[in-house]
Amino acid sequence: MPKKILVTGATGFLGKSLIQHFCTFPDVSVVAPVRNIKANLPERVIRARLSDINEDTDWREALAGVDVVVHAAARVHVMQEESKQSIENFRAVNVKGTLCLARQAIDAKVKKFIYISSIKVNGEATTYGRAFSASDAPNPLDAYGLSKYEAEQQLMQLAQTGAIEVVIIRPVLIYGPGVSANFRQMMHWLTKGIPMPFGSVHNLRSLVSLNNVVDLVTTCVDHPRAANQVFLVSDDEDVSTTQLMQRLLTFLGRKTWLIPVPVSLLKFFARLVGRGAVAQRLFGSLQVDIKKNRELLGWRPPFTLDEGLKATAEHFLESRKR
Repeated sequence: MPKKILVTGATGFLGKSLIQHFCTFPDVSVVAPVRNIKANLPERVIRARLSDINEDTDWREALAGVDVVVHAAARVHVMQEESKQSIENFRAVNVKGTLCLARQAIDAKVKKFIYISSIKVNGEATTYGRAFSASDAPNPLDAYGLSKYEAEQQLMQLAQTGAIEVVIIRPVLIYGPGVSANFRQMMHWLTKGIPMPFGSVHNLRSLVSLNNVVDLVTTCVDHPRAANQVFLVSDDEDVSTTQLMQRLLTFLGRKTWLIPVPVSLLKFFARLVGRGAVAQRLFGSLQVDIKKNRELLGWRPPFTLDEGLKATAEHFLESRKR
């Protein structure tokens, strides 16, 4: 394990978990660039004050003596954002801001740059039973996915100079204790015990637990064969929306009736109320093949889907008591 690791996005869902994990290695120093120097992080973390991430950000103080950068910070996907301005907003942070950090990392003699990208670089959906792989031609369909892809391309150009090793990781939907947004909302509704019209959804979707992403990142920090490679990451077990809800109900200790309403009818009503994008995630398939991780790195997800869902559900229930 390197002596000094910088993690961006330190207060985010993934960044915070990465920092907590790296802090378990007694000989590793962890640097966290943060806007708020009093951010809630482990005491031993080295805090570096950071302004907004863009093409002019000064990373020199944070990068001093760093061996590896894990870049998890990003301008994240925003639903229903105005598309014309959206791409430039995403590029300012996700492309120009990333390249600014990478170039300064090279100047600081950083050895490896691990970039947390997104499965949206591959596309938005797969045909049932045909998974995305790391070797597929990219097909980003929205501003966020395009910005991530453009950053990947420019990072790989830097890697080709030999000045730094680059690793790109494209996660699918990350869940885990403390997850927010739609995944948390789904657990909220499942605990209500109200019948829901999702009993006949036969799609297949890949998910990945927070712990499995952290484990793959940790593997890539040390593994020599990770250099200048792209990896997809999942729990390596795909489920339908119906199966996912059934498993969550078990771990939440709740019962409700998942009514078998035809998916075509659900999609129709979703479009009527302007929720077509949500319908795609609920009813469409998105699978990834992580065979490359096994063959190149010897990496398999150490945590099963059920273990990840159980931990997520238990944390959700505990948080509702506070």
